[in-house]
Amino acid sequence: MIPRAAKTQRRTRIQEEKEEKILQAALDVFSAYGFRGATIDQIAEAAGMSKPNLLYYFRTKEAIHRALLDHMLFTWLEPLQAFDSEGNPETEIRSYIRRKLEMSRDYPRESRLFANEIIQGAQHIEDGLKGPLKELVDEKAEVIRAWIKAGKIAKCDPYHLIFSIWSTTQHYADFDVQVQAVLGDKSGDGRFEDAARFLEDLFMRGLGIR
Repeated sequence: MIPRAAKTQRRTRIQEEKEEKILQAALDVFSAYGFRGATIDQIAEAAGMSKPNLLYYFRTKEAIHRALLDHMLFTWLEPLQAFDSEGNPETEIRSYIRRKLEMSRDYPRESRLFANEIIQGAQHIEDGLKGPLKELVDEKAEVIRAWIKAGKIAKCDPYHLIFSIWSTTQHYADFDVQVQAVLGDKSGDGRFEDAARFLEDLFMRGLGIR
């Protein structure tokens, strides 16, 4: 989804800055209210610009949302793409858990945007889920099956292993308010390192890796 202003012959630095400002404001609004609850007026206010000015760069709320989702899906898939079939299972799984936790720490709004989209039926990202996401997960499931066949990890369902890593790591973005409320004084940035150590140990034991 190309921003309207990006279609002009010569795209200026100001245009690029305005588009980024709109997308960052929209990320706040969409991650808080979801697609259905968000409005162009809310996004314009969050961006500190008039509605007509915003609509010069993006014609519709759908165009802004789609631009965010496209970027988010690329970011989302990157850690799984790094899952190396030639690597050691322990190293690869530990690294994947940490990369996913780092994303929860560094991109909480993007994670909540994705969660809201899924909860609301994923109508704006269904093609991405059934296409690039499914293809990548199928590919990495075969890597896990090869590790199982070689006796490197315990027998498990590769898909549910991946789902489990997703759910446990993304919890620290999507439910961070709850995590901090429960942890209280222990809710500083160190909670991500504590979570990483715990989850690594949990999955290593479950997969028979000592």
